[in-house]
Amino acid sequence: MSIFIILGIVLVLLIFYVISTYNKLVNSRNKVENQFSQVDIQLKRRADLIPNLVETVKGYAKHEEGTLTKVIEARNKAVSASTVNEKVEANNELTGALNKLLMLSEAYPDLKANENFMSLQNDLTETEDKITYARQFYNDSAMNFNNVVEMFPSNIIANMFGFKKFEYFKIDEKEKETPKVKF
Repeated sequence: MSIFIILGIVLVLLIFYVISTYNKLVNSRNKVENQFSQVDIQLKRRADLIPNLVETVKGYAKHEEGTLTKVIEARNKAVSASTVNEKVEANNELTGALNKLLMLSEAYPDLKANENFMSLQNDLTETEDKITYARQFYNDSAMNFNNVVEMFPSNIIANMFGFKKFEYFKIDEKEKETPKVKF
């Protein structure tokens, strides 16, 4: 009789462990998804600022059409990206194009002094900072979730219920280099 009681207690504890671990995985996954949506919000804000910035620069730098075209193409690619990897790649490309665009202001003193350009540049800089922080929080949340998915014994529960690791936002190697703009 006492063996059945012990087995019953072990079974109840095991059930509570499975439920607790499952809930922890769901909570962590939701946190990662929330953090990714915060990144998405900032990426959308940046995408919305870009057309205004490009139009302002167009008035001053008509012969820089190639740079402006690359920014618009990179923006469109970033807006249409759907997976984490596509968004990371497209937004890394967009960051590089924006860096070149913002460096144009050095070559055009009138542009540099233009209030609209300065306001847009400040908004974009602020947004880039927010994107950086949002990516950092996303990566932290993804790491915590991935740890639960990979560590024993919670990995058994994660595999039973099909929880998969999240990808990190990573900086492309070419983005680590200082952009070079030639006039």
